[in-house]
Amino acid sequence: MFKIDINDTVYTVQEDMKLLDFLRDEAQITSLKNGCGEGSCGACMLLMDGKAMRACLLTVSKVAGKKLLTLEGLSEREREAYVWAFAQAGAVQCGFCIPGMVISAKALLDKVPNPTPQEIKQSIRGNICRCTGYVKIEKGIMLAAQVLRGELQANAQSGAGIGTSIHRVDAREKVLGTGHYVDDMHVDQMLHAAVLRTQYPRAIVKAIDISAALVYPGVEAVLTAEDIPGDHDHGHIFHDWPTLVSVGQETRYIGDALVLVAAQTKKQAREALALIKVDYEELEPIISPTQALEEQAYRIHPKGNLLSTTKINRGNAQEALAKSAHVVTHHYSTPPTEHAFMEPESALGIPQADGGIKIYVADQSVYDDQHGIMAMLGLPAEKVRVISKLVGGGFGGKEDLSVQHHAALLAMKTQKPVKLTLSRKESLLVHPKRHAMELDITTGCDADGKLTAMVAKIVADTGAYASLGTAVLQRACTHASGPYQIANVDITGLCVYTNNPPAGAFRGFGVPQSAFAAETNLDLLAEKVGISPWEIRYLNALEPGMVNSTGQITDEGTAIKETLLAVREVYENHPHAAGIASCMKNTGIGVGLPDTGRVKLKVLKGKAVVLTSAACIGQGFATIATQIVHEATGLPIHLIEVGAPDTALTPNSGTTTASRQTMFSGEAVRQASLKLQQALYNSSLEKLEGSEFDGEYFGETDPMNSDKLNPVSHVAYSYATQVVLLDEQGKVERVVAAHDVGKAINPKAIEGQIEGGVTMGLGYALREDFPLEKGVPTAKFGTLGLFRSTEVPEIECIIIEKNSSPLAYGAKGVGEIASIPTAPAVASAYYKFDGKLRCSLPLQGTPYKK
Repeated sequence: MFKIDINDTVYTVQEDMKLLDFLRDEAQITSLKNGCGEGSCGACMLLMDGKAMRACLLTVSKVAGKKLLTLEGLSEREREAYVWAFAQAGAVQCGFCIPGMVISAKALLDKVPNPTPQEIKQSIRGNICRCTGYVKIEKGIMLAAQVLRGELQANAQSGAGIGTSIHRVDAREKVLGTGHYVDDMHVDQMLHAAVLRTQYPRAIVKAIDISAALVYPGVEAVLTAEDIPGDHDHGHIFHDWPTLVSVGQETRYIGDALVLVAAQTKKQAREALALIKVDYEELEPIISPTQALEEQAYRIHPKGNLLSTTKINRGNAQEALAKSAHVVTHHYSTPPTEHAFMEPESALGIPQADGGIKIYVADQSVYDDQHGIMAMLGLPAEKVRVISKLVGGGFGGKEDLSVQHHAALLAMKTQKPVKLTLSRKESLLVHPKRHAMELDITTGCDADGKLTAMVAKIVADTGAYASLGTAVLQRACTHASGPYQIANVDITGLCVYTNNPPAGAFRGFGVPQSAFAAETNLDLLAEKVGISPWEIRYLNALEPGMVNSTGQITDEGTAIKETLLAVREVYENHPHAAGIASCMKNTGIGVGLPDTGRVKLKVLKGKAVVLTSAACIGQGFATIATQIVHEATGLPIHLIEVGAPDTALTPNSGTTTASRQTMFSGEAVRQASLKLQQALYNSSLEKLEGSEFDGEYFGETDPMNSDKLNPVSHVAYSYATQVVLLDEQGKVERVVAAHDVGKAINPKAIEGQIEGGVTMGLGYALREDFPLEKGVPTAKFGTLGLFRSTEVPEIECIIIEKNSSPLAYGAKGVGEIASIPTAPAVASAYYKFDGKLRCSLPLQGTPYKK
């Protein structure tokens, strides 16, 4: 028996266990988050006798007799100081890491009330943030210190319209840890789930013996593929991913699920898994696209190993190359990488009295979940209700079914609530990664540097299942020629199945890979011509009314040249090595596919409530929607609310992907708000109680390889140029990021997106990797190469606004583009620094790569 003091309350604990498990599951102190369980991320930080410690590394016995403090134990004055300071700084995005950051900050400020910027950086070195790039968190800690010293008043904000950096509407609950992520939820009679996964990337499952697990104490269900009442397979584009691999089938990757267990405790569920016996016939996996495309290679899927081919053809590229004054050809390689969102996947299924089910999720589309779960359970839409809680980051990694369907199946079978939360180790195994790609790029220009042609072959490793691989490859191909006018292009992309973990959506959606290759080629062409990398970009940059490589005529809001002009001086005047790269990125799914933003604006209890399924995964859509309603109606923001995505209440607004929600759902919010504004001319909010106003925006585009002369591939594009500056030692000392965002609805939020994207891009360029050994991941969260606070250089954001479109008041997407040009700009800087051409990521031979 142990006695532990938490926030001045003494708890008696009968048996020793992990401290984090006791705090979250027994004491239900959920401000501490379980981000990794291995002491790497700092999301579970608490104070032990005044010192910041990670709860996941401690046991109850180790802390007996110590004084523990969590966020719940802060004084009211401290809580208000941190809430205001972090909101004021724009430090809160997905919010999952923030309680841990606040605890680390308190540990510092209790000892050093007036810290230096370097001391603040050092204080949060043990805390990882994947959203913000740390810049605004450090500012938040500095502001909190000033408030706590009495030098600064936490003033109320003024103004809320378009162009105003209002506080995020969810900042308070995220800073204080009171907002609920799925794994924070506890309901009566809740069971805990665990999943048995294959031991081998490729094996025939010959037999599964669940008899011992079925009778294990506390176990209430053990399910195999035979227990699935509806469709066995799921997937976004192709239904090729089994919910559970059945006896007689082959496993295709190391994350494949075989058996589900639900038990009264997590411990019982894990112990029951260990009793299940599986008889395998292990087979040799295919671990590269080259191997998969060999004629004698076995078929991973019945239709073969080539999932899709993408072709972009305009003009006569081969003829143009033959006439070009300068031609550069190189081969490039980019690795698979892990999203490393801070919140591991979690879902809670609750059976309903009418024979249906309610599932709480934390991902990028409640409607995508609903469609997949309906098909698996054989239920109609009205029987499957999916509700989103807070989402602790996504970056594309939470678009596929991972836990939602398994929790739902167990809940239906047991007729009890079932929660399934992946450990970080399991999360790394299961969800799709960024595509590894092999790229052969040839680029030509005339004697003056005017681009003449591009020929490219891109081979993408899509792993065991399709996920969104075909679409990712399309974007890699359609964007390979960049934000430049090139009359002749011949681009071929192959998306190939292997027995590696699946690859799918990841911030940038294929463009970081092709931009790295194409932008590096551009620097080499500039060298041959005898002009600077800046000059060759400016010479060829698209202007309004020009034609891009898919044939689309660029609109009046095209501002790639403006981004180049914004960074010219800093690029040309840097005393050491400076690198540059530009890019473009589509807003919206485009290419002729259905793409609609939908919103209901309902007057409830005297407030205008925005109802939309647009998922907020850290980008802050609820705040953007609030500002749009305010701009259109003049209502004060305390009378505006944004509801959680819920298939029973909120219309389908599509997935949070393709940098689309601010424009698509934002325009739907604007339309609904204008209708409310009209109604308010003759009435009051009180008299409109219960009224609903709909808004919808459909993005009309043309399909890939349309026979139109100038097809519209996407409704809008954003543009960016980034400059990376190295110091004398070859370390990145500064990044200047100029981004064409259309119209900045909330400038501070946009800066946060850019800073986070740049930091992610620096990791991709310099250190991040996801090594595989015969298809099996070998990385842990702490070895992924993620940047920490002390390693992030100064980041300067330059926001370019040039868009007269009324859609969403002119806003365009910034979520993905922020991380695209960083890696090629870093490569460009190192080429200037030491003259070594680096054609693979992460870049070798830098101070960052051991």
